[in-house]
Amino acid sequence: MRLTIEGARVIDPASQLDEITDLHVSGGRILAIGAAPQGFVASQTIDARGLIACPGLVDLSVSLREPGHSHKGTIASETRAAAAGGVTSLCCLPETRPVLDTPAVAELILDRSEKAGQARVFPLGALTKGLDGEHLSELVALHDAGCVAFTQGLAPMKSNRILRRALEYAAGFDLPVIFTSQDPDLAEGGTAHEGPTASRLGLIGIPETAETVALARDLLIVEQTGVRAHFSGLSSARAMEMLADAQARGLPVTADVAMYQLMLCDEDLEGFSSLLHVQPPLRSKSDREALRQAVQSGVVQAIASHHQPHESEAKRVPFAASAPGISSIEVLLPLALTLVADGLLELPAVLARLTCGPANALNLPAGRITAGERADITLFNPAASSEIGHNWLSKGANCPFIGLGVPGAVTHTFNNGRLVYQA
Repeated sequence: MRLTIEGARVIDPASQLDEITDLHVSGGRILAIGAAPQGFVASQTIDARGLIACPGLVDLSVSLREPGHSHKGTIASETRAAAAGGVTSLCCLPETRPVLDTPAVAELILDRSEKAGQARVFPLGALTKGLDGEHLSELVALHDAGCVAFTQGLAPMKSNRILRRALEYAAGFDLPVIFTSQDPDLAEGGTAHEGPTASRLGLIGIPETAETVALARDLLIVEQTGVRAHFSGLSSARAMEMLADAQARGLPVTADVAMYQLMLCDEDLEGFSSLLHVQPPLRSKSDREALRQAVQSGVVQAIASHHQPHESEAKRVPFAASAPGISSIEVLLPLALTLVADGLLELPAVLARLTCGPANALNLPAGRITAGERADITLFNPAASSEIGHNWLSKGANCPFIGLGVPGAVTHTFNNGRLVYQA
């Protein structure tokens, strides 16, 4: 299909392009920006005056649930939800059944995502077999099968010695490792941030040190091994200080925060809504402000959805007994636009944290609008307002933001030049 997107405000943070212009697409690629090439005749033209065209969003933390947990979500349902949220590239976590620790599972996920055709999926392989924290996965074979990085998620390593050996092996092949830093002993049994709110509600707390103790260990071993490291879902002010210090010392470390951590804090737990049960937990208001400042300064390069869809029964139980996680990929862009409305960031900076920032963190071929490159494009109307939950597509409706009015609305999403979502 030969497509022209006419009169949009094109914002590409990677190249600092921000101007009202036209985009011309052919064969799944961006043919030209601005004037059409000689002889180019579009088979479809979209009048995008008043709309913003940006690179398709890149989400570094998504649970697709398939294989093994299709009652919570499927590759088809969750990539369809991603497209509705303007996300065209996503990294899927290895916590499937079976665990994503063999090339066969990686190939299954890639085959099914390609068949769904809604978004490009980059698998994250399990660092250890079955996430047992002891026996190293075949990292090179997984990389050859399409895995772009490796992680344990919240599954602990059996020992620091095993962790060090795993990182040395990954560093030897320049394979990035993603950390979710949380000490399992300090966090055991906890469901909320340790503080006045948890005490008042009678919830077992998870102290800030559960994150910072683990982060300190991880940073020291990263420094020793030289592995490329990304820290996922950091939640505390002290962690932001430690991360900034590590970057200042030249460590090759990047980080993301969950979008909902920039919006909520532990004080929001007063109603005991299990929809707000997440891991790591919602922390204090001062922690939330520190996360926002880290996003603003660039210490945190990426904002991710940390999308975890659940069936309704998983949340229709008391707070402490509920499954942690929020279905959030569809709200990534609209919630990010509230940061612009609140004056925290300019629009190009917010889009950088959603496009080239996450892409650069894992060296993904995504997050840019460049002539000759793949045409992954999101169009949205910044002047529109929308209500979250209207035409909800994720299989999991476990989202505390449903019913909230937000600025902006995705109008079109193009994956490899093909229209995969239209409002």
